[in-house]
Amino acid sequence: MKKARVLLKPSLLSRATTVFSSLSPSRLLSHQMETNPSSDSSRYCYDPVLRWDPQVEDYFNKAYGPDHFSRISKALTRPSSYSCIRVNTVKTTSDAVIEKLTKILNESEDGLKLLQSDGSSSPISKCQIPGLEYVVFVHGSGPHRIEYGSGLEGPPKEVLVSRKCAEAVLRGAQVYVPGVLACTAHVEKGDAVAVCVAMEQPGDDEGDWSVNMTRGTTLQGLPSDPFYCERRGLYIGMGTTMLSRAGMFRVPHGVAVDLSNRVFRLPSFHNVLEGEIFLQNLPSIVAAHALDPQKGERILDMCAAPGGKTTAIAILMNDEGVIVAADRSHNKVLDVQKLSAEMGLRCITTCKLDALKSVCLPNALSDSTTLVNGENIGSVTNHLSSNEEMASGRSEAEKSPEVNASTEQPSGGDDVSEAEIRKNKGRLKNGRGRTQSQGGRAGKSQGFPPNSFDRVLLDAPCSALGLRPRLFAGLESVISLRNHGRYQRKMLDQAVQLVRIGGILVYSTCTINPSENEAVVRYALDKYKFLSLAPQHPRIGGPGLVGRCEFSDGYVEEWLKPGEEEMVQKFDPSSELDTIGFFIAKFSVGPKD
Repeated sequence: MKKARVLLKPSLLSRATTVFSSLSPSRLLSHQMETNPSSDSSRYCYDPVLRWDPQVEDYFNKAYGPDHFSRISKALTRPSSYSCIRVNTVKTTSDAVIEKLTKILNESEDGLKLLQSDGSSSPISKCQIPGLEYVVFVHGSGPHRIEYGSGLEGPPKEVLVSRKCAEAVLRGAQVYVPGVLACTAHVEKGDAVAVCVAMEQPGDDEGDWSVNMTRGTTLQGLPSDPFYCERRGLYIGMGTTMLSRAGMFRVPHGVAVDLSNRVFRLPSFHNVLEGEIFLQNLPSIVAAHALDPQKGERILDMCAAPGGKTTAIAILMNDEGVIVAADRSHNKVLDVQKLSAEMGLRCITTCKLDALKSVCLPNALSDSTTLVNGENIGSVTNHLSSNEEMASGRSEAEKSPEVNASTEQPSGGDDVSEAEIRKNKGRLKNGRGRTQSQGGRAGKSQGFPPNSFDRVLLDAPCSALGLRPRLFAGLESVISLRNHGRYQRKMLDQAVQLVRIGGILVYSTCTINPSENEAVVRYALDKYKFLSLAPQHPRIGGPGLVGRCEFSDGYVEEWLKPGEEEMVQKFDPSSELDTIGFFIAKFSVGPKD
């Protein structure tokens, strides 16, 4: 999720034309604030330093160079300056969405602040990249200088939030009750408070990080406060409390602080134009385009949840064809189902499937194998008999009183197992689970025969070190980064078998880690001689890394060879595109030996 009017270098302009036709002046403002810090910047400011494991930092310094990695690390601590919205062209148009969003911004207080940040132009614009005209940018602004003591007799009262809460707030969310960790004493509803972040601190054991407080801690606001120094440079805005201190730690949900004055002003799209728009990072949209799906094809999204790329592919196919969206998590499959129904897409079939077990030899297929378009492509059991049922959201329990009774009664009999009795008791104690509440059911697949799909997208689970804003990265070690790459290679081994000869395989991650990016591409090209890197359109990302890295333990990691770097797309969070860190490789599948 990113935002604003960026001045692109000529090299980028030649590659992406006018990528952001009106990216806001927030980047210039950011530069001015960084070069001319205010007098109170030593404490009441937003200037976090991303902490890395020393060996990881050394590895990234070798890969990118110390100066470049320093810029990447700083960029990761800030949100992008614009929100990227993918319009569901099955239901609406970009112009219609721009008109509706403009009206919403004009009628909202937060929207007026965005409009006031640059009165010469609208904060909403259409993407100018050829082929991406259905993408809309809503520009934000920041970092803004906030006078935390203005109008107050003394230092402001403070609310300390968790890191994850703060990362959401920096993207436009409010401060909700579960994210509050600590608070100044005697805070009442309606008080003005400064909001700051509780960061993980190193523990006594190497690699041990934790927040050094329990929820409900009282902040003293004085240098004698043991957490006083830890809050320096981690203030994200001023707001008004919606609850007293007691209420913040007593109620389970709700808004704790209405953050009216933010370091970064970015719009929130919670419950806005549902089904018509989807908030998605620009590189993720480009990854769907790299797959180049065609009408009527059979496509597999191996790690589909939450469904952003799946639905993007479906829209590019004009909802004509078959997309199998797989994920190993039952609840995440339900998320894909919900999003597909919300967007009115009918070509998506979901299944629960571990990506490491995606291939199933024909003689091992079960009797429950489903025919898709008249051909056997594996055991895919749709969660409902029709898309209309999926859209209605009705559960099997709602349709059948007998089923409903069985989920509510903890009674059993000779035919009921002890495990089922325990489950029923748990339902009575804790309420219905997510599956029963939402009415969904994730069909389980046994895998697919080799060469089952025209195209496969492997958007692999990764270290996610490209996501922003990111305020903490200390848990990753060199060994864990290597292990991520090994895990992804195993998934790629499965994906390669499932693509037919002449098909396309796209591999992507949202990390800056070469072990999961260039090293995986090198592995694929060296092991599978029938794979070759294919051109990507549109191409707006930068080149990959060429060379190798030798580690102190003797391990050697091979990256791309000269000439291959321009065939992949690497999105740098510190570049003028202002995106998350992301990587895309596209392979053509030739004759298999």
